[in-house]
Amino acid sequence: MSETKQTDTTKAPSNSAGADPAGTATEMEGVWKIYHLGKTEVPALKGIGLSIKEGDFATIAGPSGSGKSTLLNLIGCIDVPSSGTVRVAGHDTSTLNDRRITRLRHRTIGFIFQSFNLMPVLNVFENVEFPLLLGGKTPPKAERREYTNYLIEQVGLSEWRRHRPSELSGGQRQRVAIARALVTRPQIVLADEPTANLDSKTGTAIIELMKKINTELATTFIFSTHDPSIVEIADHIVHLHDGEVTDETRH
Repeated sequence: MSETKQTDTTKAPSNSAGADPAGTATEMEGVWKIYHLGKTEVPALKGIGLSIKEGDFATIAGPSGSGKSTLLNLIGCIDVPSSGTVRVAGHDTSTLNDRRITRLRHRTIGFIFQSFNLMPVLNVFENVEFPLLLGGKTPPKAERREYTNYLIEQVGLSEWRRHRPSELSGGQRQRVAIARALVTRPQIVLADEPTANLDSKTGTAIIELMKKINTELATTFIFSTHDPSIVEIADHIVHLHDGEVTDETRH
């Protein structure tokens, strides 16, 4: 691929669904999430107010049970709040029907799971390309191939593109998951404990890779994590405890 093509490809995402002109990737106002266990109400989030800017490398930190994964699920439109407002890329998610929610999630959000969630019957190239085959508008084959190969190269797996997940290490699988999360050029990437199943050396390499992508592609990253090495390099840190924001800092 020529240098010009790489420059064009790696511009800030141009197909995100309704980027907020004010530069806010996502925000919450008075968000509660209450789960019902029989007759018992269990509040996972309690009146959360939060704003994350476009291009942030943000960490949602806190102990197990503090509400980190619940918060990511609300931003990712996987779940809905019990009350309050969640805005993603300028859209109030409570005003969107299922079809528009699906389109917002597909075009605007990339997901990196701690268990990787790769398709075992597909090779690296096919796993990364797969999200481009979903939804109403599928890019031309040549465009899909070019960008998929570019991302595989960026995560250091060019020699492994025809290998299946069973032939890869944990760190390599996580790299595939990162490339797959980026292939739709999302405005926001959500990562739920992305280093939890990796050794410390591999985890550090994965963090450095995501920080590089954040810097070069201006992609907003939002992590839930216990990992202090992620917290150390984050430019926006939100501490949760028992479903409440206890501290918030910016670097």
